[in-house]
Amino acid sequence: MARRYDSRTTIFSPEGRLYQVEYAMEAISHAGICLGILAKEGVLLGVEKKTPSKLLEVTNSEKIYKIDDHIGVAAAGMTADANTLINFSRIVAQRHFLTYQEAMPVEQLVRRVCDRKQGYTQFGGLRPYGVSFLWAGWDDQLGFQLLQSDPSGNYGGWKATAIGANNQAAQSILKQDYTDDISLDEALKLSLKVLSKSMDSTTLSSEKVEFYRLSKDASGQVGMVMIADKDVDAAIDAAGLAKQEEAQQ
Repeated sequence: MARRYDSRTTIFSPEGRLYQVEYAMEAISHAGICLGILAKEGVLLGVEKKTPSKLLEVTNSEKIYKIDDHIGVAAAGMTADANTLINFSRIVAQRHFLTYQEAMPVEQLVRRVCDRKQGYTQFGGLRPYGVSFLWAGWDDQLGFQLLQSDPSGNYGGWKATAIGANNQAAQSILKQDYTDDISLDEALKLSLKVLSKSMDSTTLSSEKVEFYRLSKDASGQVGMVMIADKDVDAAIDAAGLAKQEEAQQ
């Protein structure tokens, strides 16, 4: 039955479904997992690194991007689609700053990107963007925020969530262990626990995962920085996850 209605993004099935949008979301469920956790003093983004070859030279993250000083994004899905939307997001943020001489509010930027995503599900000759985003940001109105957007153009705010492969299992762990007063250090421990149970890899190390945190520095400036590999490995050892993996081997 679906074959009669899935060749166009603008045709509804008798059940009221847009199959091409559902197919785009299904493609994202096969991508490497990304998770975000909203803490008291910032937002933590963690992703699974998938390197197709040892010969590939990795110069920067292919899953976490900086939009502005106060906004960062983790992407799950098609990297080429993500790059297009990331460039669009950066232009929108800079135009807002040029016009109003202030940083763009996080939800306003997310809404602009989602409007673009939704347009690609409504007009013929286009296909939906095959990427979902986790947005980590800060603004004067709402402070630190974590939002998720999907190919349909929907978005929403979260305290902790995951996208990509095995996201349901990851969200169930987050739902059990997340607390409103969690710190960034505790968020890192929780994210390592989630990734250790959600990733297909048999080992957990800084070569397989990477983390970024959005927080304020000593001077009060908001910025996104990568957590060093040595700190990630130390957190893995402290949580006992490295010993657990070695025992399984």
